[in-house]
Amino acid sequence: MSADRSPAAERVRTAEVIGSLCLATDLGMGFPFEHGLQTTIIAMRLADRLGLDRKTCADTYYASLLSHAGCTTEVHVSAEIFGGSLTEHLNPVMRGSLPETLRGLLRALPEPGASGIIAAAQAARRLPSAARGLQPSLNATCEVAGMLAEHTGAPTSVRGMLAYLTDRWDGRGPLRRGRGEGIPLPMRIVHVAEDAALHRVLGGVDHAVGLIRERSGHAFDPAITACLVGAGSGMLHFEDGGSVWDEAMSMEPDPPRTLSGDAVEKALGAMGNFADLVSPFLSGHSAGVARLASTAAGRLGLDSTVVRRAGLVHDLGRVAVGARIWQKTEPLSADEWEKVRLHPYHTERVLSRAPVLAGLAPLASSHHERLDRTGYHRGAGPELPMEARLIAAADTFHSMCEPRPHRTALHPEKAAWALAEEANGGRLHPDAVAAVVEAAGIPAPPLERPEGLTEREVEVLGMLARGLATKQVAHALGISAKTADHHIQHVYAKIGVTSRAAATIYAMEKGLVGWARPPKAG
Repeated sequence: MSADRSPAAERVRTAEVIGSLCLATDLGMGFPFEHGLQTTIIAMRLADRLGLDRKTCADTYYASLLSHAGCTTEVHVSAEIFGGSLTEHLNPVMRGSLPETLRGLLRALPEPGASGIIAAAQAARRLPSAARGLQPSLNATCEVAGMLAEHTGAPTSVRGMLAYLTDRWDGRGPLRRGRGEGIPLPMRIVHVAEDAALHRVLGGVDHAVGLIRERSGHAFDPAITACLVGAGSGMLHFEDGGSVWDEAMSMEPDPPRTLSGDAVEKALGAMGNFADLVSPFLSGHSAGVARLASTAAGRLGLDSTVVRRAGLVHDLGRVAVGARIWQKTEPLSADEWEKVRLHPYHTERVLSRAPVLAGLAPLASSHHERLDRTGYHRGAGPELPMEARLIAAADTFHSMCEPRPHRTALHPEKAAWALAEEANGGRLHPDAVAAVVEAAGIPAPPLERPEGLTEREVEVLGMLARGLATKQVAHALGISAKTADHHIQHVYAKIGVTSRAAATIYAMEKGLVGWARPPKAG
């Protein structure tokens, strides 16, 4: 999604956007990366073997990619009830018998490592809350998945189908919305594909096939299970070690669905909302950062569309960190901090698979980087582009103005001064801080510059570092060449250099290259 591409003219493949969201759901569920893509490939292999029409195949394709899109729904509530992992204990038996499902639920209630009477006591204490909250939680999960389907450009029919996510062929699903052929065919296929993909990971192909056969007529449509069992191990086979992204993208039925114009922004906004659902303290965070950063980018003459889009998806990697960590009121442990420090890395990995989003990955994943290299996850510094510096400043400011479990929100004016301290300490770029604070409608606090440089001298230094000659600096600033040279000599004297090359090194080390553009050829 390059900066020189017209937003009005672009056409983005819907499958690539939703496929990226599917990768994020893997992180949110604790599945292996690309697990959701493998599930979709299995679903499409079944659809092909069943000889279904193009529309049913398309519905199956998108319903499968989106089947876990509601996974961040109310996870902060589940984290207070369940000590263990629902993915580990409950998901493998969700399609099993009622006793199996109940045992899985009970295993998920105690804290990890609890045993004997302690585990039993924790399970007994938490079971009533789990029982009361199960149906409302599953209902909300289905509802959110349907909304995300609509907002990311899936076929309109898919939203309604996702309401049947938890239903069973025998009608004994927890929400009891459908049974038998009353469940849409694409969802019956997805049910089989999901369980087969999960148990293939847990116990291998033969184990998965055997379990699907055992659950035929109970959880699953017998015709679809017969199709999978009859196809043998080939239906669940994947080459070891390789990415299945290209294969999953190639399985979208023709013609490919596309997004353009505002629909692209809407889809990326939906992805940001998906990430923000991980904690009520984060509601609206991604959209707020995107608005601030894009407005600030416009003030600095940068591409506000690219900055806004990177801002919308910058926190996708948050879903890889347990909701319990985001809800902590006490200091994080070293292990918890390590998980938090990796969430920008996960953002980068989710976005890097899709060509249409890969261009956003470096900016979106740099929101915790700092110019003095104290940030994460790369420890980048002065080499950060101005767009990344803006997103970092916008994320910091917006976070300060939001409440967190361990602190109250700062008033915007106090947050502006706190942000200025970050700039004065060499961690955030002063120009980025000023632009973000002004974009928030607040006068920028005084910002210190190294070596006593003035604002104009910093601007001149940035232009020198970008290769502008004295006359070009003068033209850009609307001043005479003599005045421009006067500024340049003052800059040299203050920073203790005598050449443009040395001044450029100084500017890069101090993060002062800024947003000045190099001169055009000729």
